[in-house]
Amino acid sequence: MPEIKIRSLTKAYEDRPVLNSVDLDVGDKEFVTLLGPSGCGKTTTLMAIAGFLKPDAGLIKCGEETFFDASSGRVVPAEQRNLGIVFQSYAIWPHMTVAENVAFPLVLRKVKKAARATRVDEMLELVELGDQSQKYPHQLSGGQQQRVALARALTGSPSVLLLDEPFSNLDAKLRERSRKWLRSLQQEIGITTVFVTHDQDEALGMSDRVMVMDGGVIQQSGTPEEIYLRPVNRVVADFVGRCNFLDGRVVDAGSGDSIDVRLDGCELIVRAHCEFSVDRGSTVVLALRPEAIVVEPESGGAGRPNSGEALLRSGSFLGDHFEYELVVGSVTLMVQTRQPIVTGASIISIPAGSATVIR
Repeated sequence: MPEIKIRSLTKAYEDRPVLNSVDLDVGDKEFVTLLGPSGCGKTTTLMAIAGFLKPDAGLIKCGEETFFDASSGRVVPAEQRNLGIVFQSYAIWPHMTVAENVAFPLVLRKVKKAARATRVDEMLELVELGDQSQKYPHQLSGGQQQRVALARALTGSPSVLLLDEPFSNLDAKLRERSRKWLRSLQQEIGITTVFVTHDQDEALGMSDRVMVMDGGVIQQSGTPEEIYLRPVNRVVADFVGRCNFLDGRVVDAGSGDSIDVRLDGCELIVRAHCEFSVDRGSTVVLALRPEAIVVEPESGGAGRPNSGEALLRSGSFLGDHFEYELVVGSVTLMVQTRQPIVTGASIISIPAGSATVIR
């Protein structure tokens, strides 16, 4: 199945930029997620790939076929792009049965009735709805309606599957089950997939690669681990997960891609990951995940290098972990831990490489 290639994709509405020269590639059989807040350009990008929206400039290719090229004026209509798409609202026909909904793309292609019925049966078995074929959408749960939309998208053997926030109408438990099921199905059939969501759990849990968008620009592209553990800027660090942002001054270049930073407002020195050149004495900002901070009772961690005394300001129980605000000098840290912290002083330390210098 072909890869997707996008170059310099640009779109504006009434002089308001929505896409600002976006470049991206999606590999064969890869599951790529466009992640970001509302208005960041992720759905606009998906609709441009699908052919439902005409960009102002740029190039869109799928395999060897050019879908859109502003420089030559080439625009392939949506119905000729052989793409499967599942919308946020599912958009299944209420007056048609499940089987009729799934068969609809084949009807448009004038596929013979017998072949159509065979293909519909195959698709319904694939999405585990073989016994629901004669029901109408209103007789199905939200999760089942979602699977009908997915089966319809796959019926025509598309080269690429496009998913526009397909889990947003489901409750939390069903969302979790659905994303595991969909990821397993995508790997089983090996279809190139572009998934749009604002939900970081969906993006991190399903994707081969995540592209974080903001302001019509791809801020960072990488594996889920890279996006979460090594954000390149504050936008990515702040949107994906919870994060402490700490100001400090470089005291040593360290070794390799590490530098030592003394935090402003306390005596704590942090050995942080840094992927760009910084000078000794320069000011930097660190991104530090709350769960990376190690907390021990004062008696257990006193005297340890790169550690400091912390006072408890506030805390809350969130089911599988506790979240606290701890104060070290004049620095306030958000900390997540599975063990409760008692009132009074604790010792905190920040393991080497757990903080990242961001731009």
